[in-house]
Amino acid sequence: MTLFDQISEDIKRAMLAKDKVALDALRGVKKEFLEAKTAPGSDGELKDEKALQILQKLVKQRKEAADMYTSAGRPELAEEELAQCKVIEGYLPAMMSDDELTAALTAIIASVGATGPQDMGKVMGTATKQLAGRAEGRAISAKVKELLAR
Repeated sequence: MTLFDQISEDIKRAMLAKDKVALDALRGVKKEFLEAKTAPGSDGELKDEKALQILQKLVKQRKEAADMYTSAGRPELAEEELAQCKVIEGYLPAMMSDDELTAALTAIIASVGATGPQDMGKVMGTATKQLAGRAEGRAISAKVKELLAR
């Protein structure tokens, strides 16, 4: 079952359970999925890799919105955003620990033959593809900089 199908099924479950938070979050996800499927240049299919990218983008947006609401003195809206964020995160693969990330990046650095900070672009290109959905881009970038500086 694809992520698109899974989201559609879970929307039905959320409706039956009268779970407003999950329903709102999943409807937002499905809207983004449908837009990606019907976007110009799309073949009408939504691959799970693209779906994971969309989910990560939505989680990031929810966290940023929650931060803005908190700084604006609207904690009730921030809580709602974070609750929806938690629902969406349930569809993402488990994030890598710091040790796992270090090990994976060390292997990638060795495979591309990177020797210093000037090779950051080569490493990041490979790393972001291989670790998509399992580590945030910001964390990958920081760890690559640290490893290449040695």
